[in-house]
Amino acid sequence: MAIIPQKKLFGWEEIESLGDLERLRLVLEYMPDEELMRTLERRRGHGRDDYPVRAMWNSVLAGIVFQHESIEKLRRELGRNGQLREMCGFNGRVPPAWVYTRFLKTLMKYETVIEGIFDRLVKEVSEELPEFGKHLAMDSKPVSSFAKHKNKNQSPDGRRDIEADYGKKEYRGVNEDGKAWEKIVKWFGYKLHLIVDELSPYNGVKMVF
Repeated sequence: MAIIPQKKLFGWEEIESLGDLERLRLVLEYMPDEELMRTLERRRGHGRDDYPVRAMWNSVLAGIVFQHESIEKLRRELGRNGQLREMCGFNGRVPPAWVYTRFLKTLMKYETVIEGIFDRLVKEVSEELPEFGKHLAMDSKPVSSFAKHKNKNQSPDGRRDIEADYGKKEYRGVNEDGKAWEKIVKWFGYKLHLIVDELSPYNGVKMVF
């Protein structure tokens, strides 16, 4: 948020023992997002503020922490979880779907600022862990799109994914009994490429960046 308190690193086992709200509280407190918030607030100006920028952003972060696969799942969680609404900063009401659509479109215009948040977090970890980033491993993960597929005859309308595509990933191996196995995963969406710190000097934690 606006003021970042003195930080310390912790082991992953300390995080796993926390509930979702406590994990979200840590993310909200330590996320260096004040520049983004002020930028979005200046953009909104003196217009209607039924759903404040900071509450919307906090709820998007909550969707990631809670591992909701879609905005509708996040909205249902907000509707039944008063503590979550309060922590995000909503005044009792859950934003309708169109508000999230508009907010996410706005966020995409400030991709550089969001990348700056990521870069700052990586820099802060590097200052605490001098060996961070020296031993890397790479992997990929399919990420499904919940939007409809757009064919070549359709124009963008906000309901279809114009950038996603169909993907396939094959897994092969050998069982303990020596029998070969194969698994094929197909999806419509994207492929997320990960670079992780394979040999973190802090409790063996793998850190993604």
